[in-house]
Amino acid sequence: MTVGVFDLFSIGIGPSSSHTVGPMRAAAVFAAELSERGVLSRVRGLRVDLYGSLAATGHGHGTFTAVLLGLEGREPEHILPAEVEERLAAFAAGADLLIGGEVPLAFGAGDIVLHPLTILPRHTNGMRLSVSDAAGEEVHSATFYSIGGGFITRDGAEDSDTASSGYDAVPAQPYPFRTAAELLAHCAATGLSFSGVMLKNEEALRPEPEVRAGLLHIRDVMEECKNSALERTGLLPGGLKVRRRAPGWHARLRAEDPNRDPEFWQEWVNLVALAVNEENASGGRVVTAPTNGAAGIIPAVLFYATHYTPGMRHASAEARDDVTVRFLLAAGSVGVLYKEQASISGAELGCQGEVGSASSMAAAGLADIMGGTPAQIANAAEIAMEHNLGLTCDPIGGLVQIPCIERNAIGAAKAVNAAKMAMWGDGVHRVSLDEVIITMRETGKDMSSKYKETAMGGLAVNVVEC
Repeated sequence: MTVGVFDLFSIGIGPSSSHTVGPMRAAAVFAAELSERGVLSRVRGLRVDLYGSLAATGHGHGTFTAVLLGLEGREPEHILPAEVEERLAAFAAGADLLIGGEVPLAFGAGDIVLHPLTILPRHTNGMRLSVSDAAGEEVHSATFYSIGGGFITRDGAEDSDTASSGYDAVPAQPYPFRTAAELLAHCAATGLSFSGVMLKNEEALRPEPEVRAGLLHIRDVMEECKNSALERTGLLPGGLKVRRRAPGWHARLRAEDPNRDPEFWQEWVNLVALAVNEENASGGRVVTAPTNGAAGIIPAVLFYATHYTPGMRHASAEARDDVTVRFLLAAGSVGVLYKEQASISGAELGCQGEVGSASSMAAAGLADIMGGTPAQIANAAEIAMEHNLGLTCDPIGGLVQIPCIERNAIGAAKAVNAAKMAMWGDGVHRVSLDEVIITMRETGKDMSSKYKETAMGGLAVNVVEC
């Protein structure tokens, strides 16, 4: 296993993990290399080449801003939306770009060159950064790929070297796995659940109290994201004039369901998913789960887990914390399977790779905390993905708004239903989790590029933007 739970659940800014978080990380790495190589002070020119999906929908996904902030040394885990807005305002007023946070450099629109129809061999989300000296000679360049969920790799690195916010090289783990068959075998040998196996592997990186604290922090950021959206009114940015629905829905739910009646569980799940993704669309601080475009599904299903599963109605805060930790560990274990065997990139496999993966992960998390056997947990994850196969990524206007926001609510409901269906079975099912993951990968490879985050097909071209 080359990724951990804190790689799959990392903190960044909206609206896209592959188009915002990944490019910012790549640009920050590049800026750090300029300092490490001792060439930072010589930089007088900059060129950014964006390829494929980064070029096609980068404007609506905040890629240009992300690259500039990354070149200034900003990291997606730490930068706040207010800081982003402050730097954007400064750039608009004519401020220089501070390469590496130190060297001022004038830049213009011509310094970012778009190649929407050129796909680099390794991934559709390609970017090349280069800087030159006063004589116009190139002093450093690098080609990076944003491969989904904020993960990046580069020319000269193997795919297994991808890194997010966690460790670049994962220490030896007691129960390594890359397939569901291997994960299930570990469960059978140890008596552990999916969450238990994942916890033992995480403990190879950090002590159990740190794992718990880190996951609860992830939960808290998800909660803050939702709450921020509930305070915002008006229209989402970007020009589509999409109205924010979360505040109004919240007010209605508080009036119609003051005692949190189980009858309204789906309305609350919908609300959480919509709120998180409205915040993401606004460039807010979100948790990639496993991507920004699908960031609302796991928080929404986690809300269901901590409020509507047996024993949770009057549960203590500590009991809800326990459920949260197990849920995220189990969801993360299934996220590893998608990352290892397929992809979580909408630009590579369509929205089945984002919403589908998130729905599958959430279903596994819910089945785990509901007491499911490992076979039932795998069945829940399989059911959720099976009914997301072929899901396209065709955002209108290249913005993570339509159909992305509602799609998260639908994906969350599918996850809850998948877990419930699996819990009514014995775990024996005709299609294995590994088989559906491979099918998702092959379906994505066969899918036309028009439907893979390029805004060149589907709703993106059949719906008038304004």
